[in-house]
Amino acid sequence: MQLTDRINRIQISPTAAVISAAEQLKSKGVDIADFGPGEPDFPTPDHIKKAAIKAIEENRSKYTPTGGIMPLREAIAAWHKRELASDYSPRECVVTVGGKHSIFNSISVLIQNGDEVILPAPYWVSYPDIIKYAGGTPVLIQTCPQTGFVPKASDIEKAITPKTKMVIIDSPSNPTGGVVDPEEFERILATCNKHGIWLMGDECYSHFVYQPHKSFSIASAKNSKQNVIIVGSVSKTFAMTGWRIGYTLAPEALIQAMTKVQSQSTSNPTSIAQYAALEAMRGSMDSVPVMLAEYTKRRKRIVEGLRAISGVTCEWPGGAFYAFPNISAHLGDGENARAKTCTDLARLLLEKAHVAVVPGEAFGAPGFLRLSYATSIERIDEGLRRLGKFFSRVEAAA
Repeated sequence: MQLTDRINRIQISPTAAVISAAEQLKSKGVDIADFGPGEPDFPTPDHIKKAAIKAIEENRSKYTPTGGIMPLREAIAAWHKRELASDYSPRECVVTVGGKHSIFNSISVLIQNGDEVILPAPYWVSYPDIIKYAGGTPVLIQTCPQTGFVPKASDIEKAITPKTKMVIIDSPSNPTGGVVDPEEFERILATCNKHGIWLMGDECYSHFVYQPHKSFSIASAKNSKQNVIIVGSVSKTFAMTGWRIGYTLAPEALIQAMTKVQSQSTSNPTSIAQYAALEAMRGSMDSVPVMLAEYTKRRKRIVEGLRAISGVTCEWPGGAFYAFPNISAHLGDGENARAKTCTDLARLLLEKAHVAVVPGEAFGAPGFLRLSYATSIERIDEGLRRLGKFFSRVEAAA
């Protein structure tokens, strides 16, 4: 079978591969300490579920406009203004099938063969492959643990060439939890404006930040409207990952182009899910501080637990719900090495210790592992126990 060049340029999502491998073991009755899934373990709030049930009962199951129902687009613009101090109209909003769909559509209409997109590394797994699928080239700039994995405007400036078309910043970051402070973010925006390139702000974890950080959108800055694309989602904020509703806020001409692409691919997002998202945007947000408080406890437990393991270092994530430990002391060919690469190590952890993690190579960060702490304290403790035994060369009990 001969496949197209564009499909051969990409791979299946590494996180999906980890989840699949863990699920295979779970189906055989194996107890997995699962730090793989990047989704809240909390249920969707009741008022949102009830809105979906009401929409079903009212037979709101027909096609909607491609870009989403107007009340939802209005609600998204109003919610983003209230929560993150932006100023978008419904005409500058398109509703998508999750945040990833927003990113895919944005890159599809802006990036073509020969274009470059600057990505801070570690990066979210799907950015490079979406860029490659569109014919573009990811250009990586390295960040470091000592600065919280935060990209600097000066490093971005050095990476810009005549081929640069876009910079992507996710803050808080998946996988590192890095949070770009407003001043640095505005310097990055000024750099992008200076060179006439797009700045995409991925805000899917916007409401999960830890002190002293606060939620921030680059769309609230002056001179942001012309070159800024905001990608958001209800998935994390409202524990609605499976509902698959995201959105893009951007200049109207770009929104029209994205809607055109969407009209020939997915058409509208699911009607029922849109009405659930409408309630999320208009209704109570009481569930958000409750989730954040629990994530704060889990963050403390997992980071302190990882730091207690010999040869493992871990920075405090500023946001999201991921720990990103450096386990490079356990890699290589030396006497204390458990594996040559962190991909090999992740496989061993799943097979021997029954702990599911995502290897750092998936994020452009060899020597690291990503652990989601969107799971209970009890499961975090069990996973840490197994990790401690594994790295001390005492195999965990099945």
